[in-house]
Amino acid sequence: MRILAIETSTMLGGVAIMDDSDGLITEMRLNIRTTYSERLMTGISLALKQAGMRIGDIDVFGVSIGPGSFTGLRIGLSTIKGFSYATGKPVVSVPTLEAFVWNFPFSRFPVCIMLDARKKEVYAALFRWKDSGFERIMEERSIKPSELAETLKEPVIFAGEGAAIYRDNLVQAAGENALFPAPQMMAPSPSHVAYLGLRKAERHDFSDPVSLVPLYVRKSEAEMKIQPNS
Repeated sequence: MRILAIETSTMLGGVAIMDDSDGLITEMRLNIRTTYSERLMTGISLALKQAGMRIGDIDVFGVSIGPGSFTGLRIGLSTIKGFSYATGKPVVSVPTLEAFVWNFPFSRFPVCIMLDARKKEVYAALFRWKDSGFERIMEERSIKPSELAETLKEPVIFAGEGAAIYRDNLVQAAGENALFPAPQMMAPSPSHVAYLGLRKAERHDFSDPVSLVPLYVRKSEAEMKIQPNS
C-alpha cells in the first residue's frame, strides 16, 4: 500500500510518500513564507517525480488535520480532497500534534508539542511513550504556555514553534523540568503523517472526504467576531 501524505499545519511542512513494505520512498520539506497555495502542488509533483510515480499509483492520501495554521490546514485538506475525488482513492487524517510527537519515540520523559496559536497562547498536547507508541496525557487545547508549565511535576520535553517562541516563559515557570530538543527536532515531519496514516489505512480507519474538516481547537478571528459569546 502506498500513501502520499502532506503536512501543512506550520510554515515548515512538506510531502512524503511511503510504502507499507518498502518504507519511506521520498520526503520533501517546504519552508513557506507566503502560502502553501503557491508551492504545495509543485512540491507534490516533485515528490512523485523523485519516486518515479504518478498520482494514480497512490493507494491512499494522508493529511495532517490540525491544530495549526488555519490557512495552511484548509489548503492541505482541500488538496487531498481534490486528489481523492479525482482518483477515487480513500483519505486518512492524522492529528498534527500526534504525528509531531513521533520525532521522539522511546522518550523516557513526557513530550509536550506546542504550536503557536497567537494571542500569547499555544496549541498543545502532552504525550507519554508506552509499550510501542504514544498515549495522550493531555488532549489538544489552546492554553497559555506558563499556565501549562506550572502544572508539571516532572521533566518534560517541549517541542514545536510554540516551545521556541515561549522558551523563556517555560523555563521561568517550570525551571529544570523544561527540556528542549535540538533545532532540527522542533518541526513536524510529513513522513510521520505518512507512517501513522498507513497504520490507520491498514485498519480501514478512513475519513469521509466530504465531511472531513480541520481540527482547529478554537475558532478563527472571523468566527469570533461573528459569534463573540458562543
